Amino acid sequence: MRRILTSLVFLSLFGFAQAEPLHGIAMHGAPALPADYSHFPYADPSVKKGGRISYGVVGTFDSLNPFVLKGMRTTARGIWDPEYGNIFYEALMQRSSDEPFSLYGLLAESVEMDDERHFIQFNINPKARWHDGQAVTPEDVIFSFNLLRDHGRPPYNNRLALVEKMEKVGEHSVRFTFNDKANRETPLIIALGTPILPQHAVNPDTFEQSSLAIPVGSGPYKIKAIRPGEKITYARDPDYWGKDIPSKVGFDNYDEIAVNYFLQDSTLFEAFKKGDVDVYPEGDASHWARAYDFPAAKTGDVVKEVFQPGIPSGMLGFVFNTRRPIFADENVREALSLALDFEWMNKNLFDGAFKRTQSFWQNSELGAFGNAADERELALLGPAKDRIDPAILAGTYAMPVSDGSGADRKILRQSVTLLSKAGYGIKGGKMVDANGRPLAFEVMTQTPSQEKMAIAYQRALGLIGIAMTIRTVDDAQYQSRSNSYDYDMIIKAYTSSLSPGAEQANRWASTSRDIPGTFNYAGVADPDIDRMIAALENARGMEDFRAAVRAYDRLLVAGHYVVPLYHIGEQWVARWKRIAYPEKMPLYGYQLPVWFDTRAQ
Repeated sequence: MRRILTSLVFLSLFGFAQAEPLHGIAMHGAPALPADYSHFPYADPSVKKGGRISYGVVGTFDSLNPFVLKGMRTTARGIWDPEYGNIFYEALMQRSSDEPFSLYGLLAESVEMDDERHFIQFNINPKARWHDGQAVTPEDVIFSFNLLRDHGRPPYNNRLALVEKMEKVGEHSVRFTFNDKANRETPLIIALGTPILPQHAVNPDTFEQSSLAIPVGSGPYKIKAIRPGEKITYARDPDYWGKDIPSKVGFDNYDEIAVNYFLQDSTLFEAFKKGDVDVYPEGDASHWARAYDFPAAKTGDVVKEVFQPGIPSGMLGFVFNTRRPIFADENVREALSLALDFEWMNKNLFDGAFKRTQSFWQNSELGAFGNAADERELALLGPAKDRIDPAILAGTYAMPVSDGSGADRKILRQSVTLLSKAGYGIKGGKMVDANGRPLAFEVMTQTPSQEKMAIAYQRALGLIGIAMTIRTVDDAQYQSRSNSYDYDMIIKAYTSSLSPGAEQANRWASTSRDIPGTFNYAGVADPDIDRMIAALENARGMEDFRAAVRAYDRLLVAGHYVVPLYHIGEQWVARWKRIAYPEKMPLYGYQLPVWFDTRAQ
């Protein structure tokens, strides 16, 4: 409240707080590129635009609106899609993938912001246009935030919860003044995380209805053709308003982008082998090692690429739904985590290609693994440190290494001991509680790769009398059940950046536990985790930020919400050689939006 009063008093005495226009903003410190930068370092301005690319994805689509819960995860790719470059709708600012978290001008050519980040003003580029030729206006910005507040899905519907006032300032500017719920990341989330939609072309009354009616965007591509559930094709707009602004130079290089949908990954790969799909990101080690013996790969027409990004490991694992009473006890979760024989799985399913993941920010200075908690971090944790395993605080905690037999008795005995603390014991070959009820649950899987991992896990748990069943469902059912948290256990991947912030609340905060459609798959509601999210969001210096993320990492590991699986440490992509990429590789790894078709050169 003091923050609001200070801002309001200042504004009432002096009018709008004034600040120098900025070409970019960074979460910590200043953006790396100067005001007169010509392009992002990893984009090649000399690339000639032309040709086409065909992407492939597993799934289907029945909507062109990714912003409402009904259309979540069944929307055509590319509409609002960072992987492909947000080619249809745009945000106020563009993120550089060569910096931890820095934004540069896009729809907003500049911003104004005070040092305390009480407000941010976006100065809309007068050249910005919708596909129908109408100008992008401050009214469009205000309309978009209000529309998504009233009709959007998480996280779009809660952006304005951090805003005290949103108003037009002058002919081309819109200003957001924040309330006491906001933090230092809030201006960047406002700038990047919400699409700007055209007020004149959107009907709020029908916005939540699933539709394949072609909308109006401001991005570099228009929708050319749609085959519902099968394919969507985009054509580059030769009159795109932003083609010469620095943050877009070297981007959007194809005349045409097609996204093809397949029911199974095996079918997608067959299409890639034939040349119907041009790029195939690979995540299966065995497949990467053994599947590229087809003619085009042997002749060099298909190229296997390995990229080394500078990003943390993230976390892939079996996720416990703690909303289920069976997983409410931390001892049960830890016991089940120990029982997974990763060494057997890695050897027999993945040719030993992977490393076990030990924390959410492994392989970076933000991670707890390998880094002992210092005084700054312990002070942040406060009494919460007493509930954390000393080995986790010391940075030495790791998942046990089995003998690789698939039946390591020493580790399984540890699991049984932990389960006994939770009131379970083995009777008649079954793990049961004091009332004789068996410890049994279901894991929901989506792909053959997930199903293989689940079968290996099922086998290990069966050795100590735990009955785990496996249900593999189609894409539509998987997304529907994920959105409503209708599962006992699920396999999910949590990506980790070098600048974690607001997205963490959507994954782990108490506020996201009971809202359908968030990414809080584990159902976590922990005041200490909430405190650490707030601490990392409000950190001003790198030392405080690093301490907050490490403390947060330790709490997540200590909670045993996820059975850790593996990470690669590198990115694997196969491509037809006619598709190429610039020489410079950014911090976050390969970036498809700056790749190009060599036939146009």
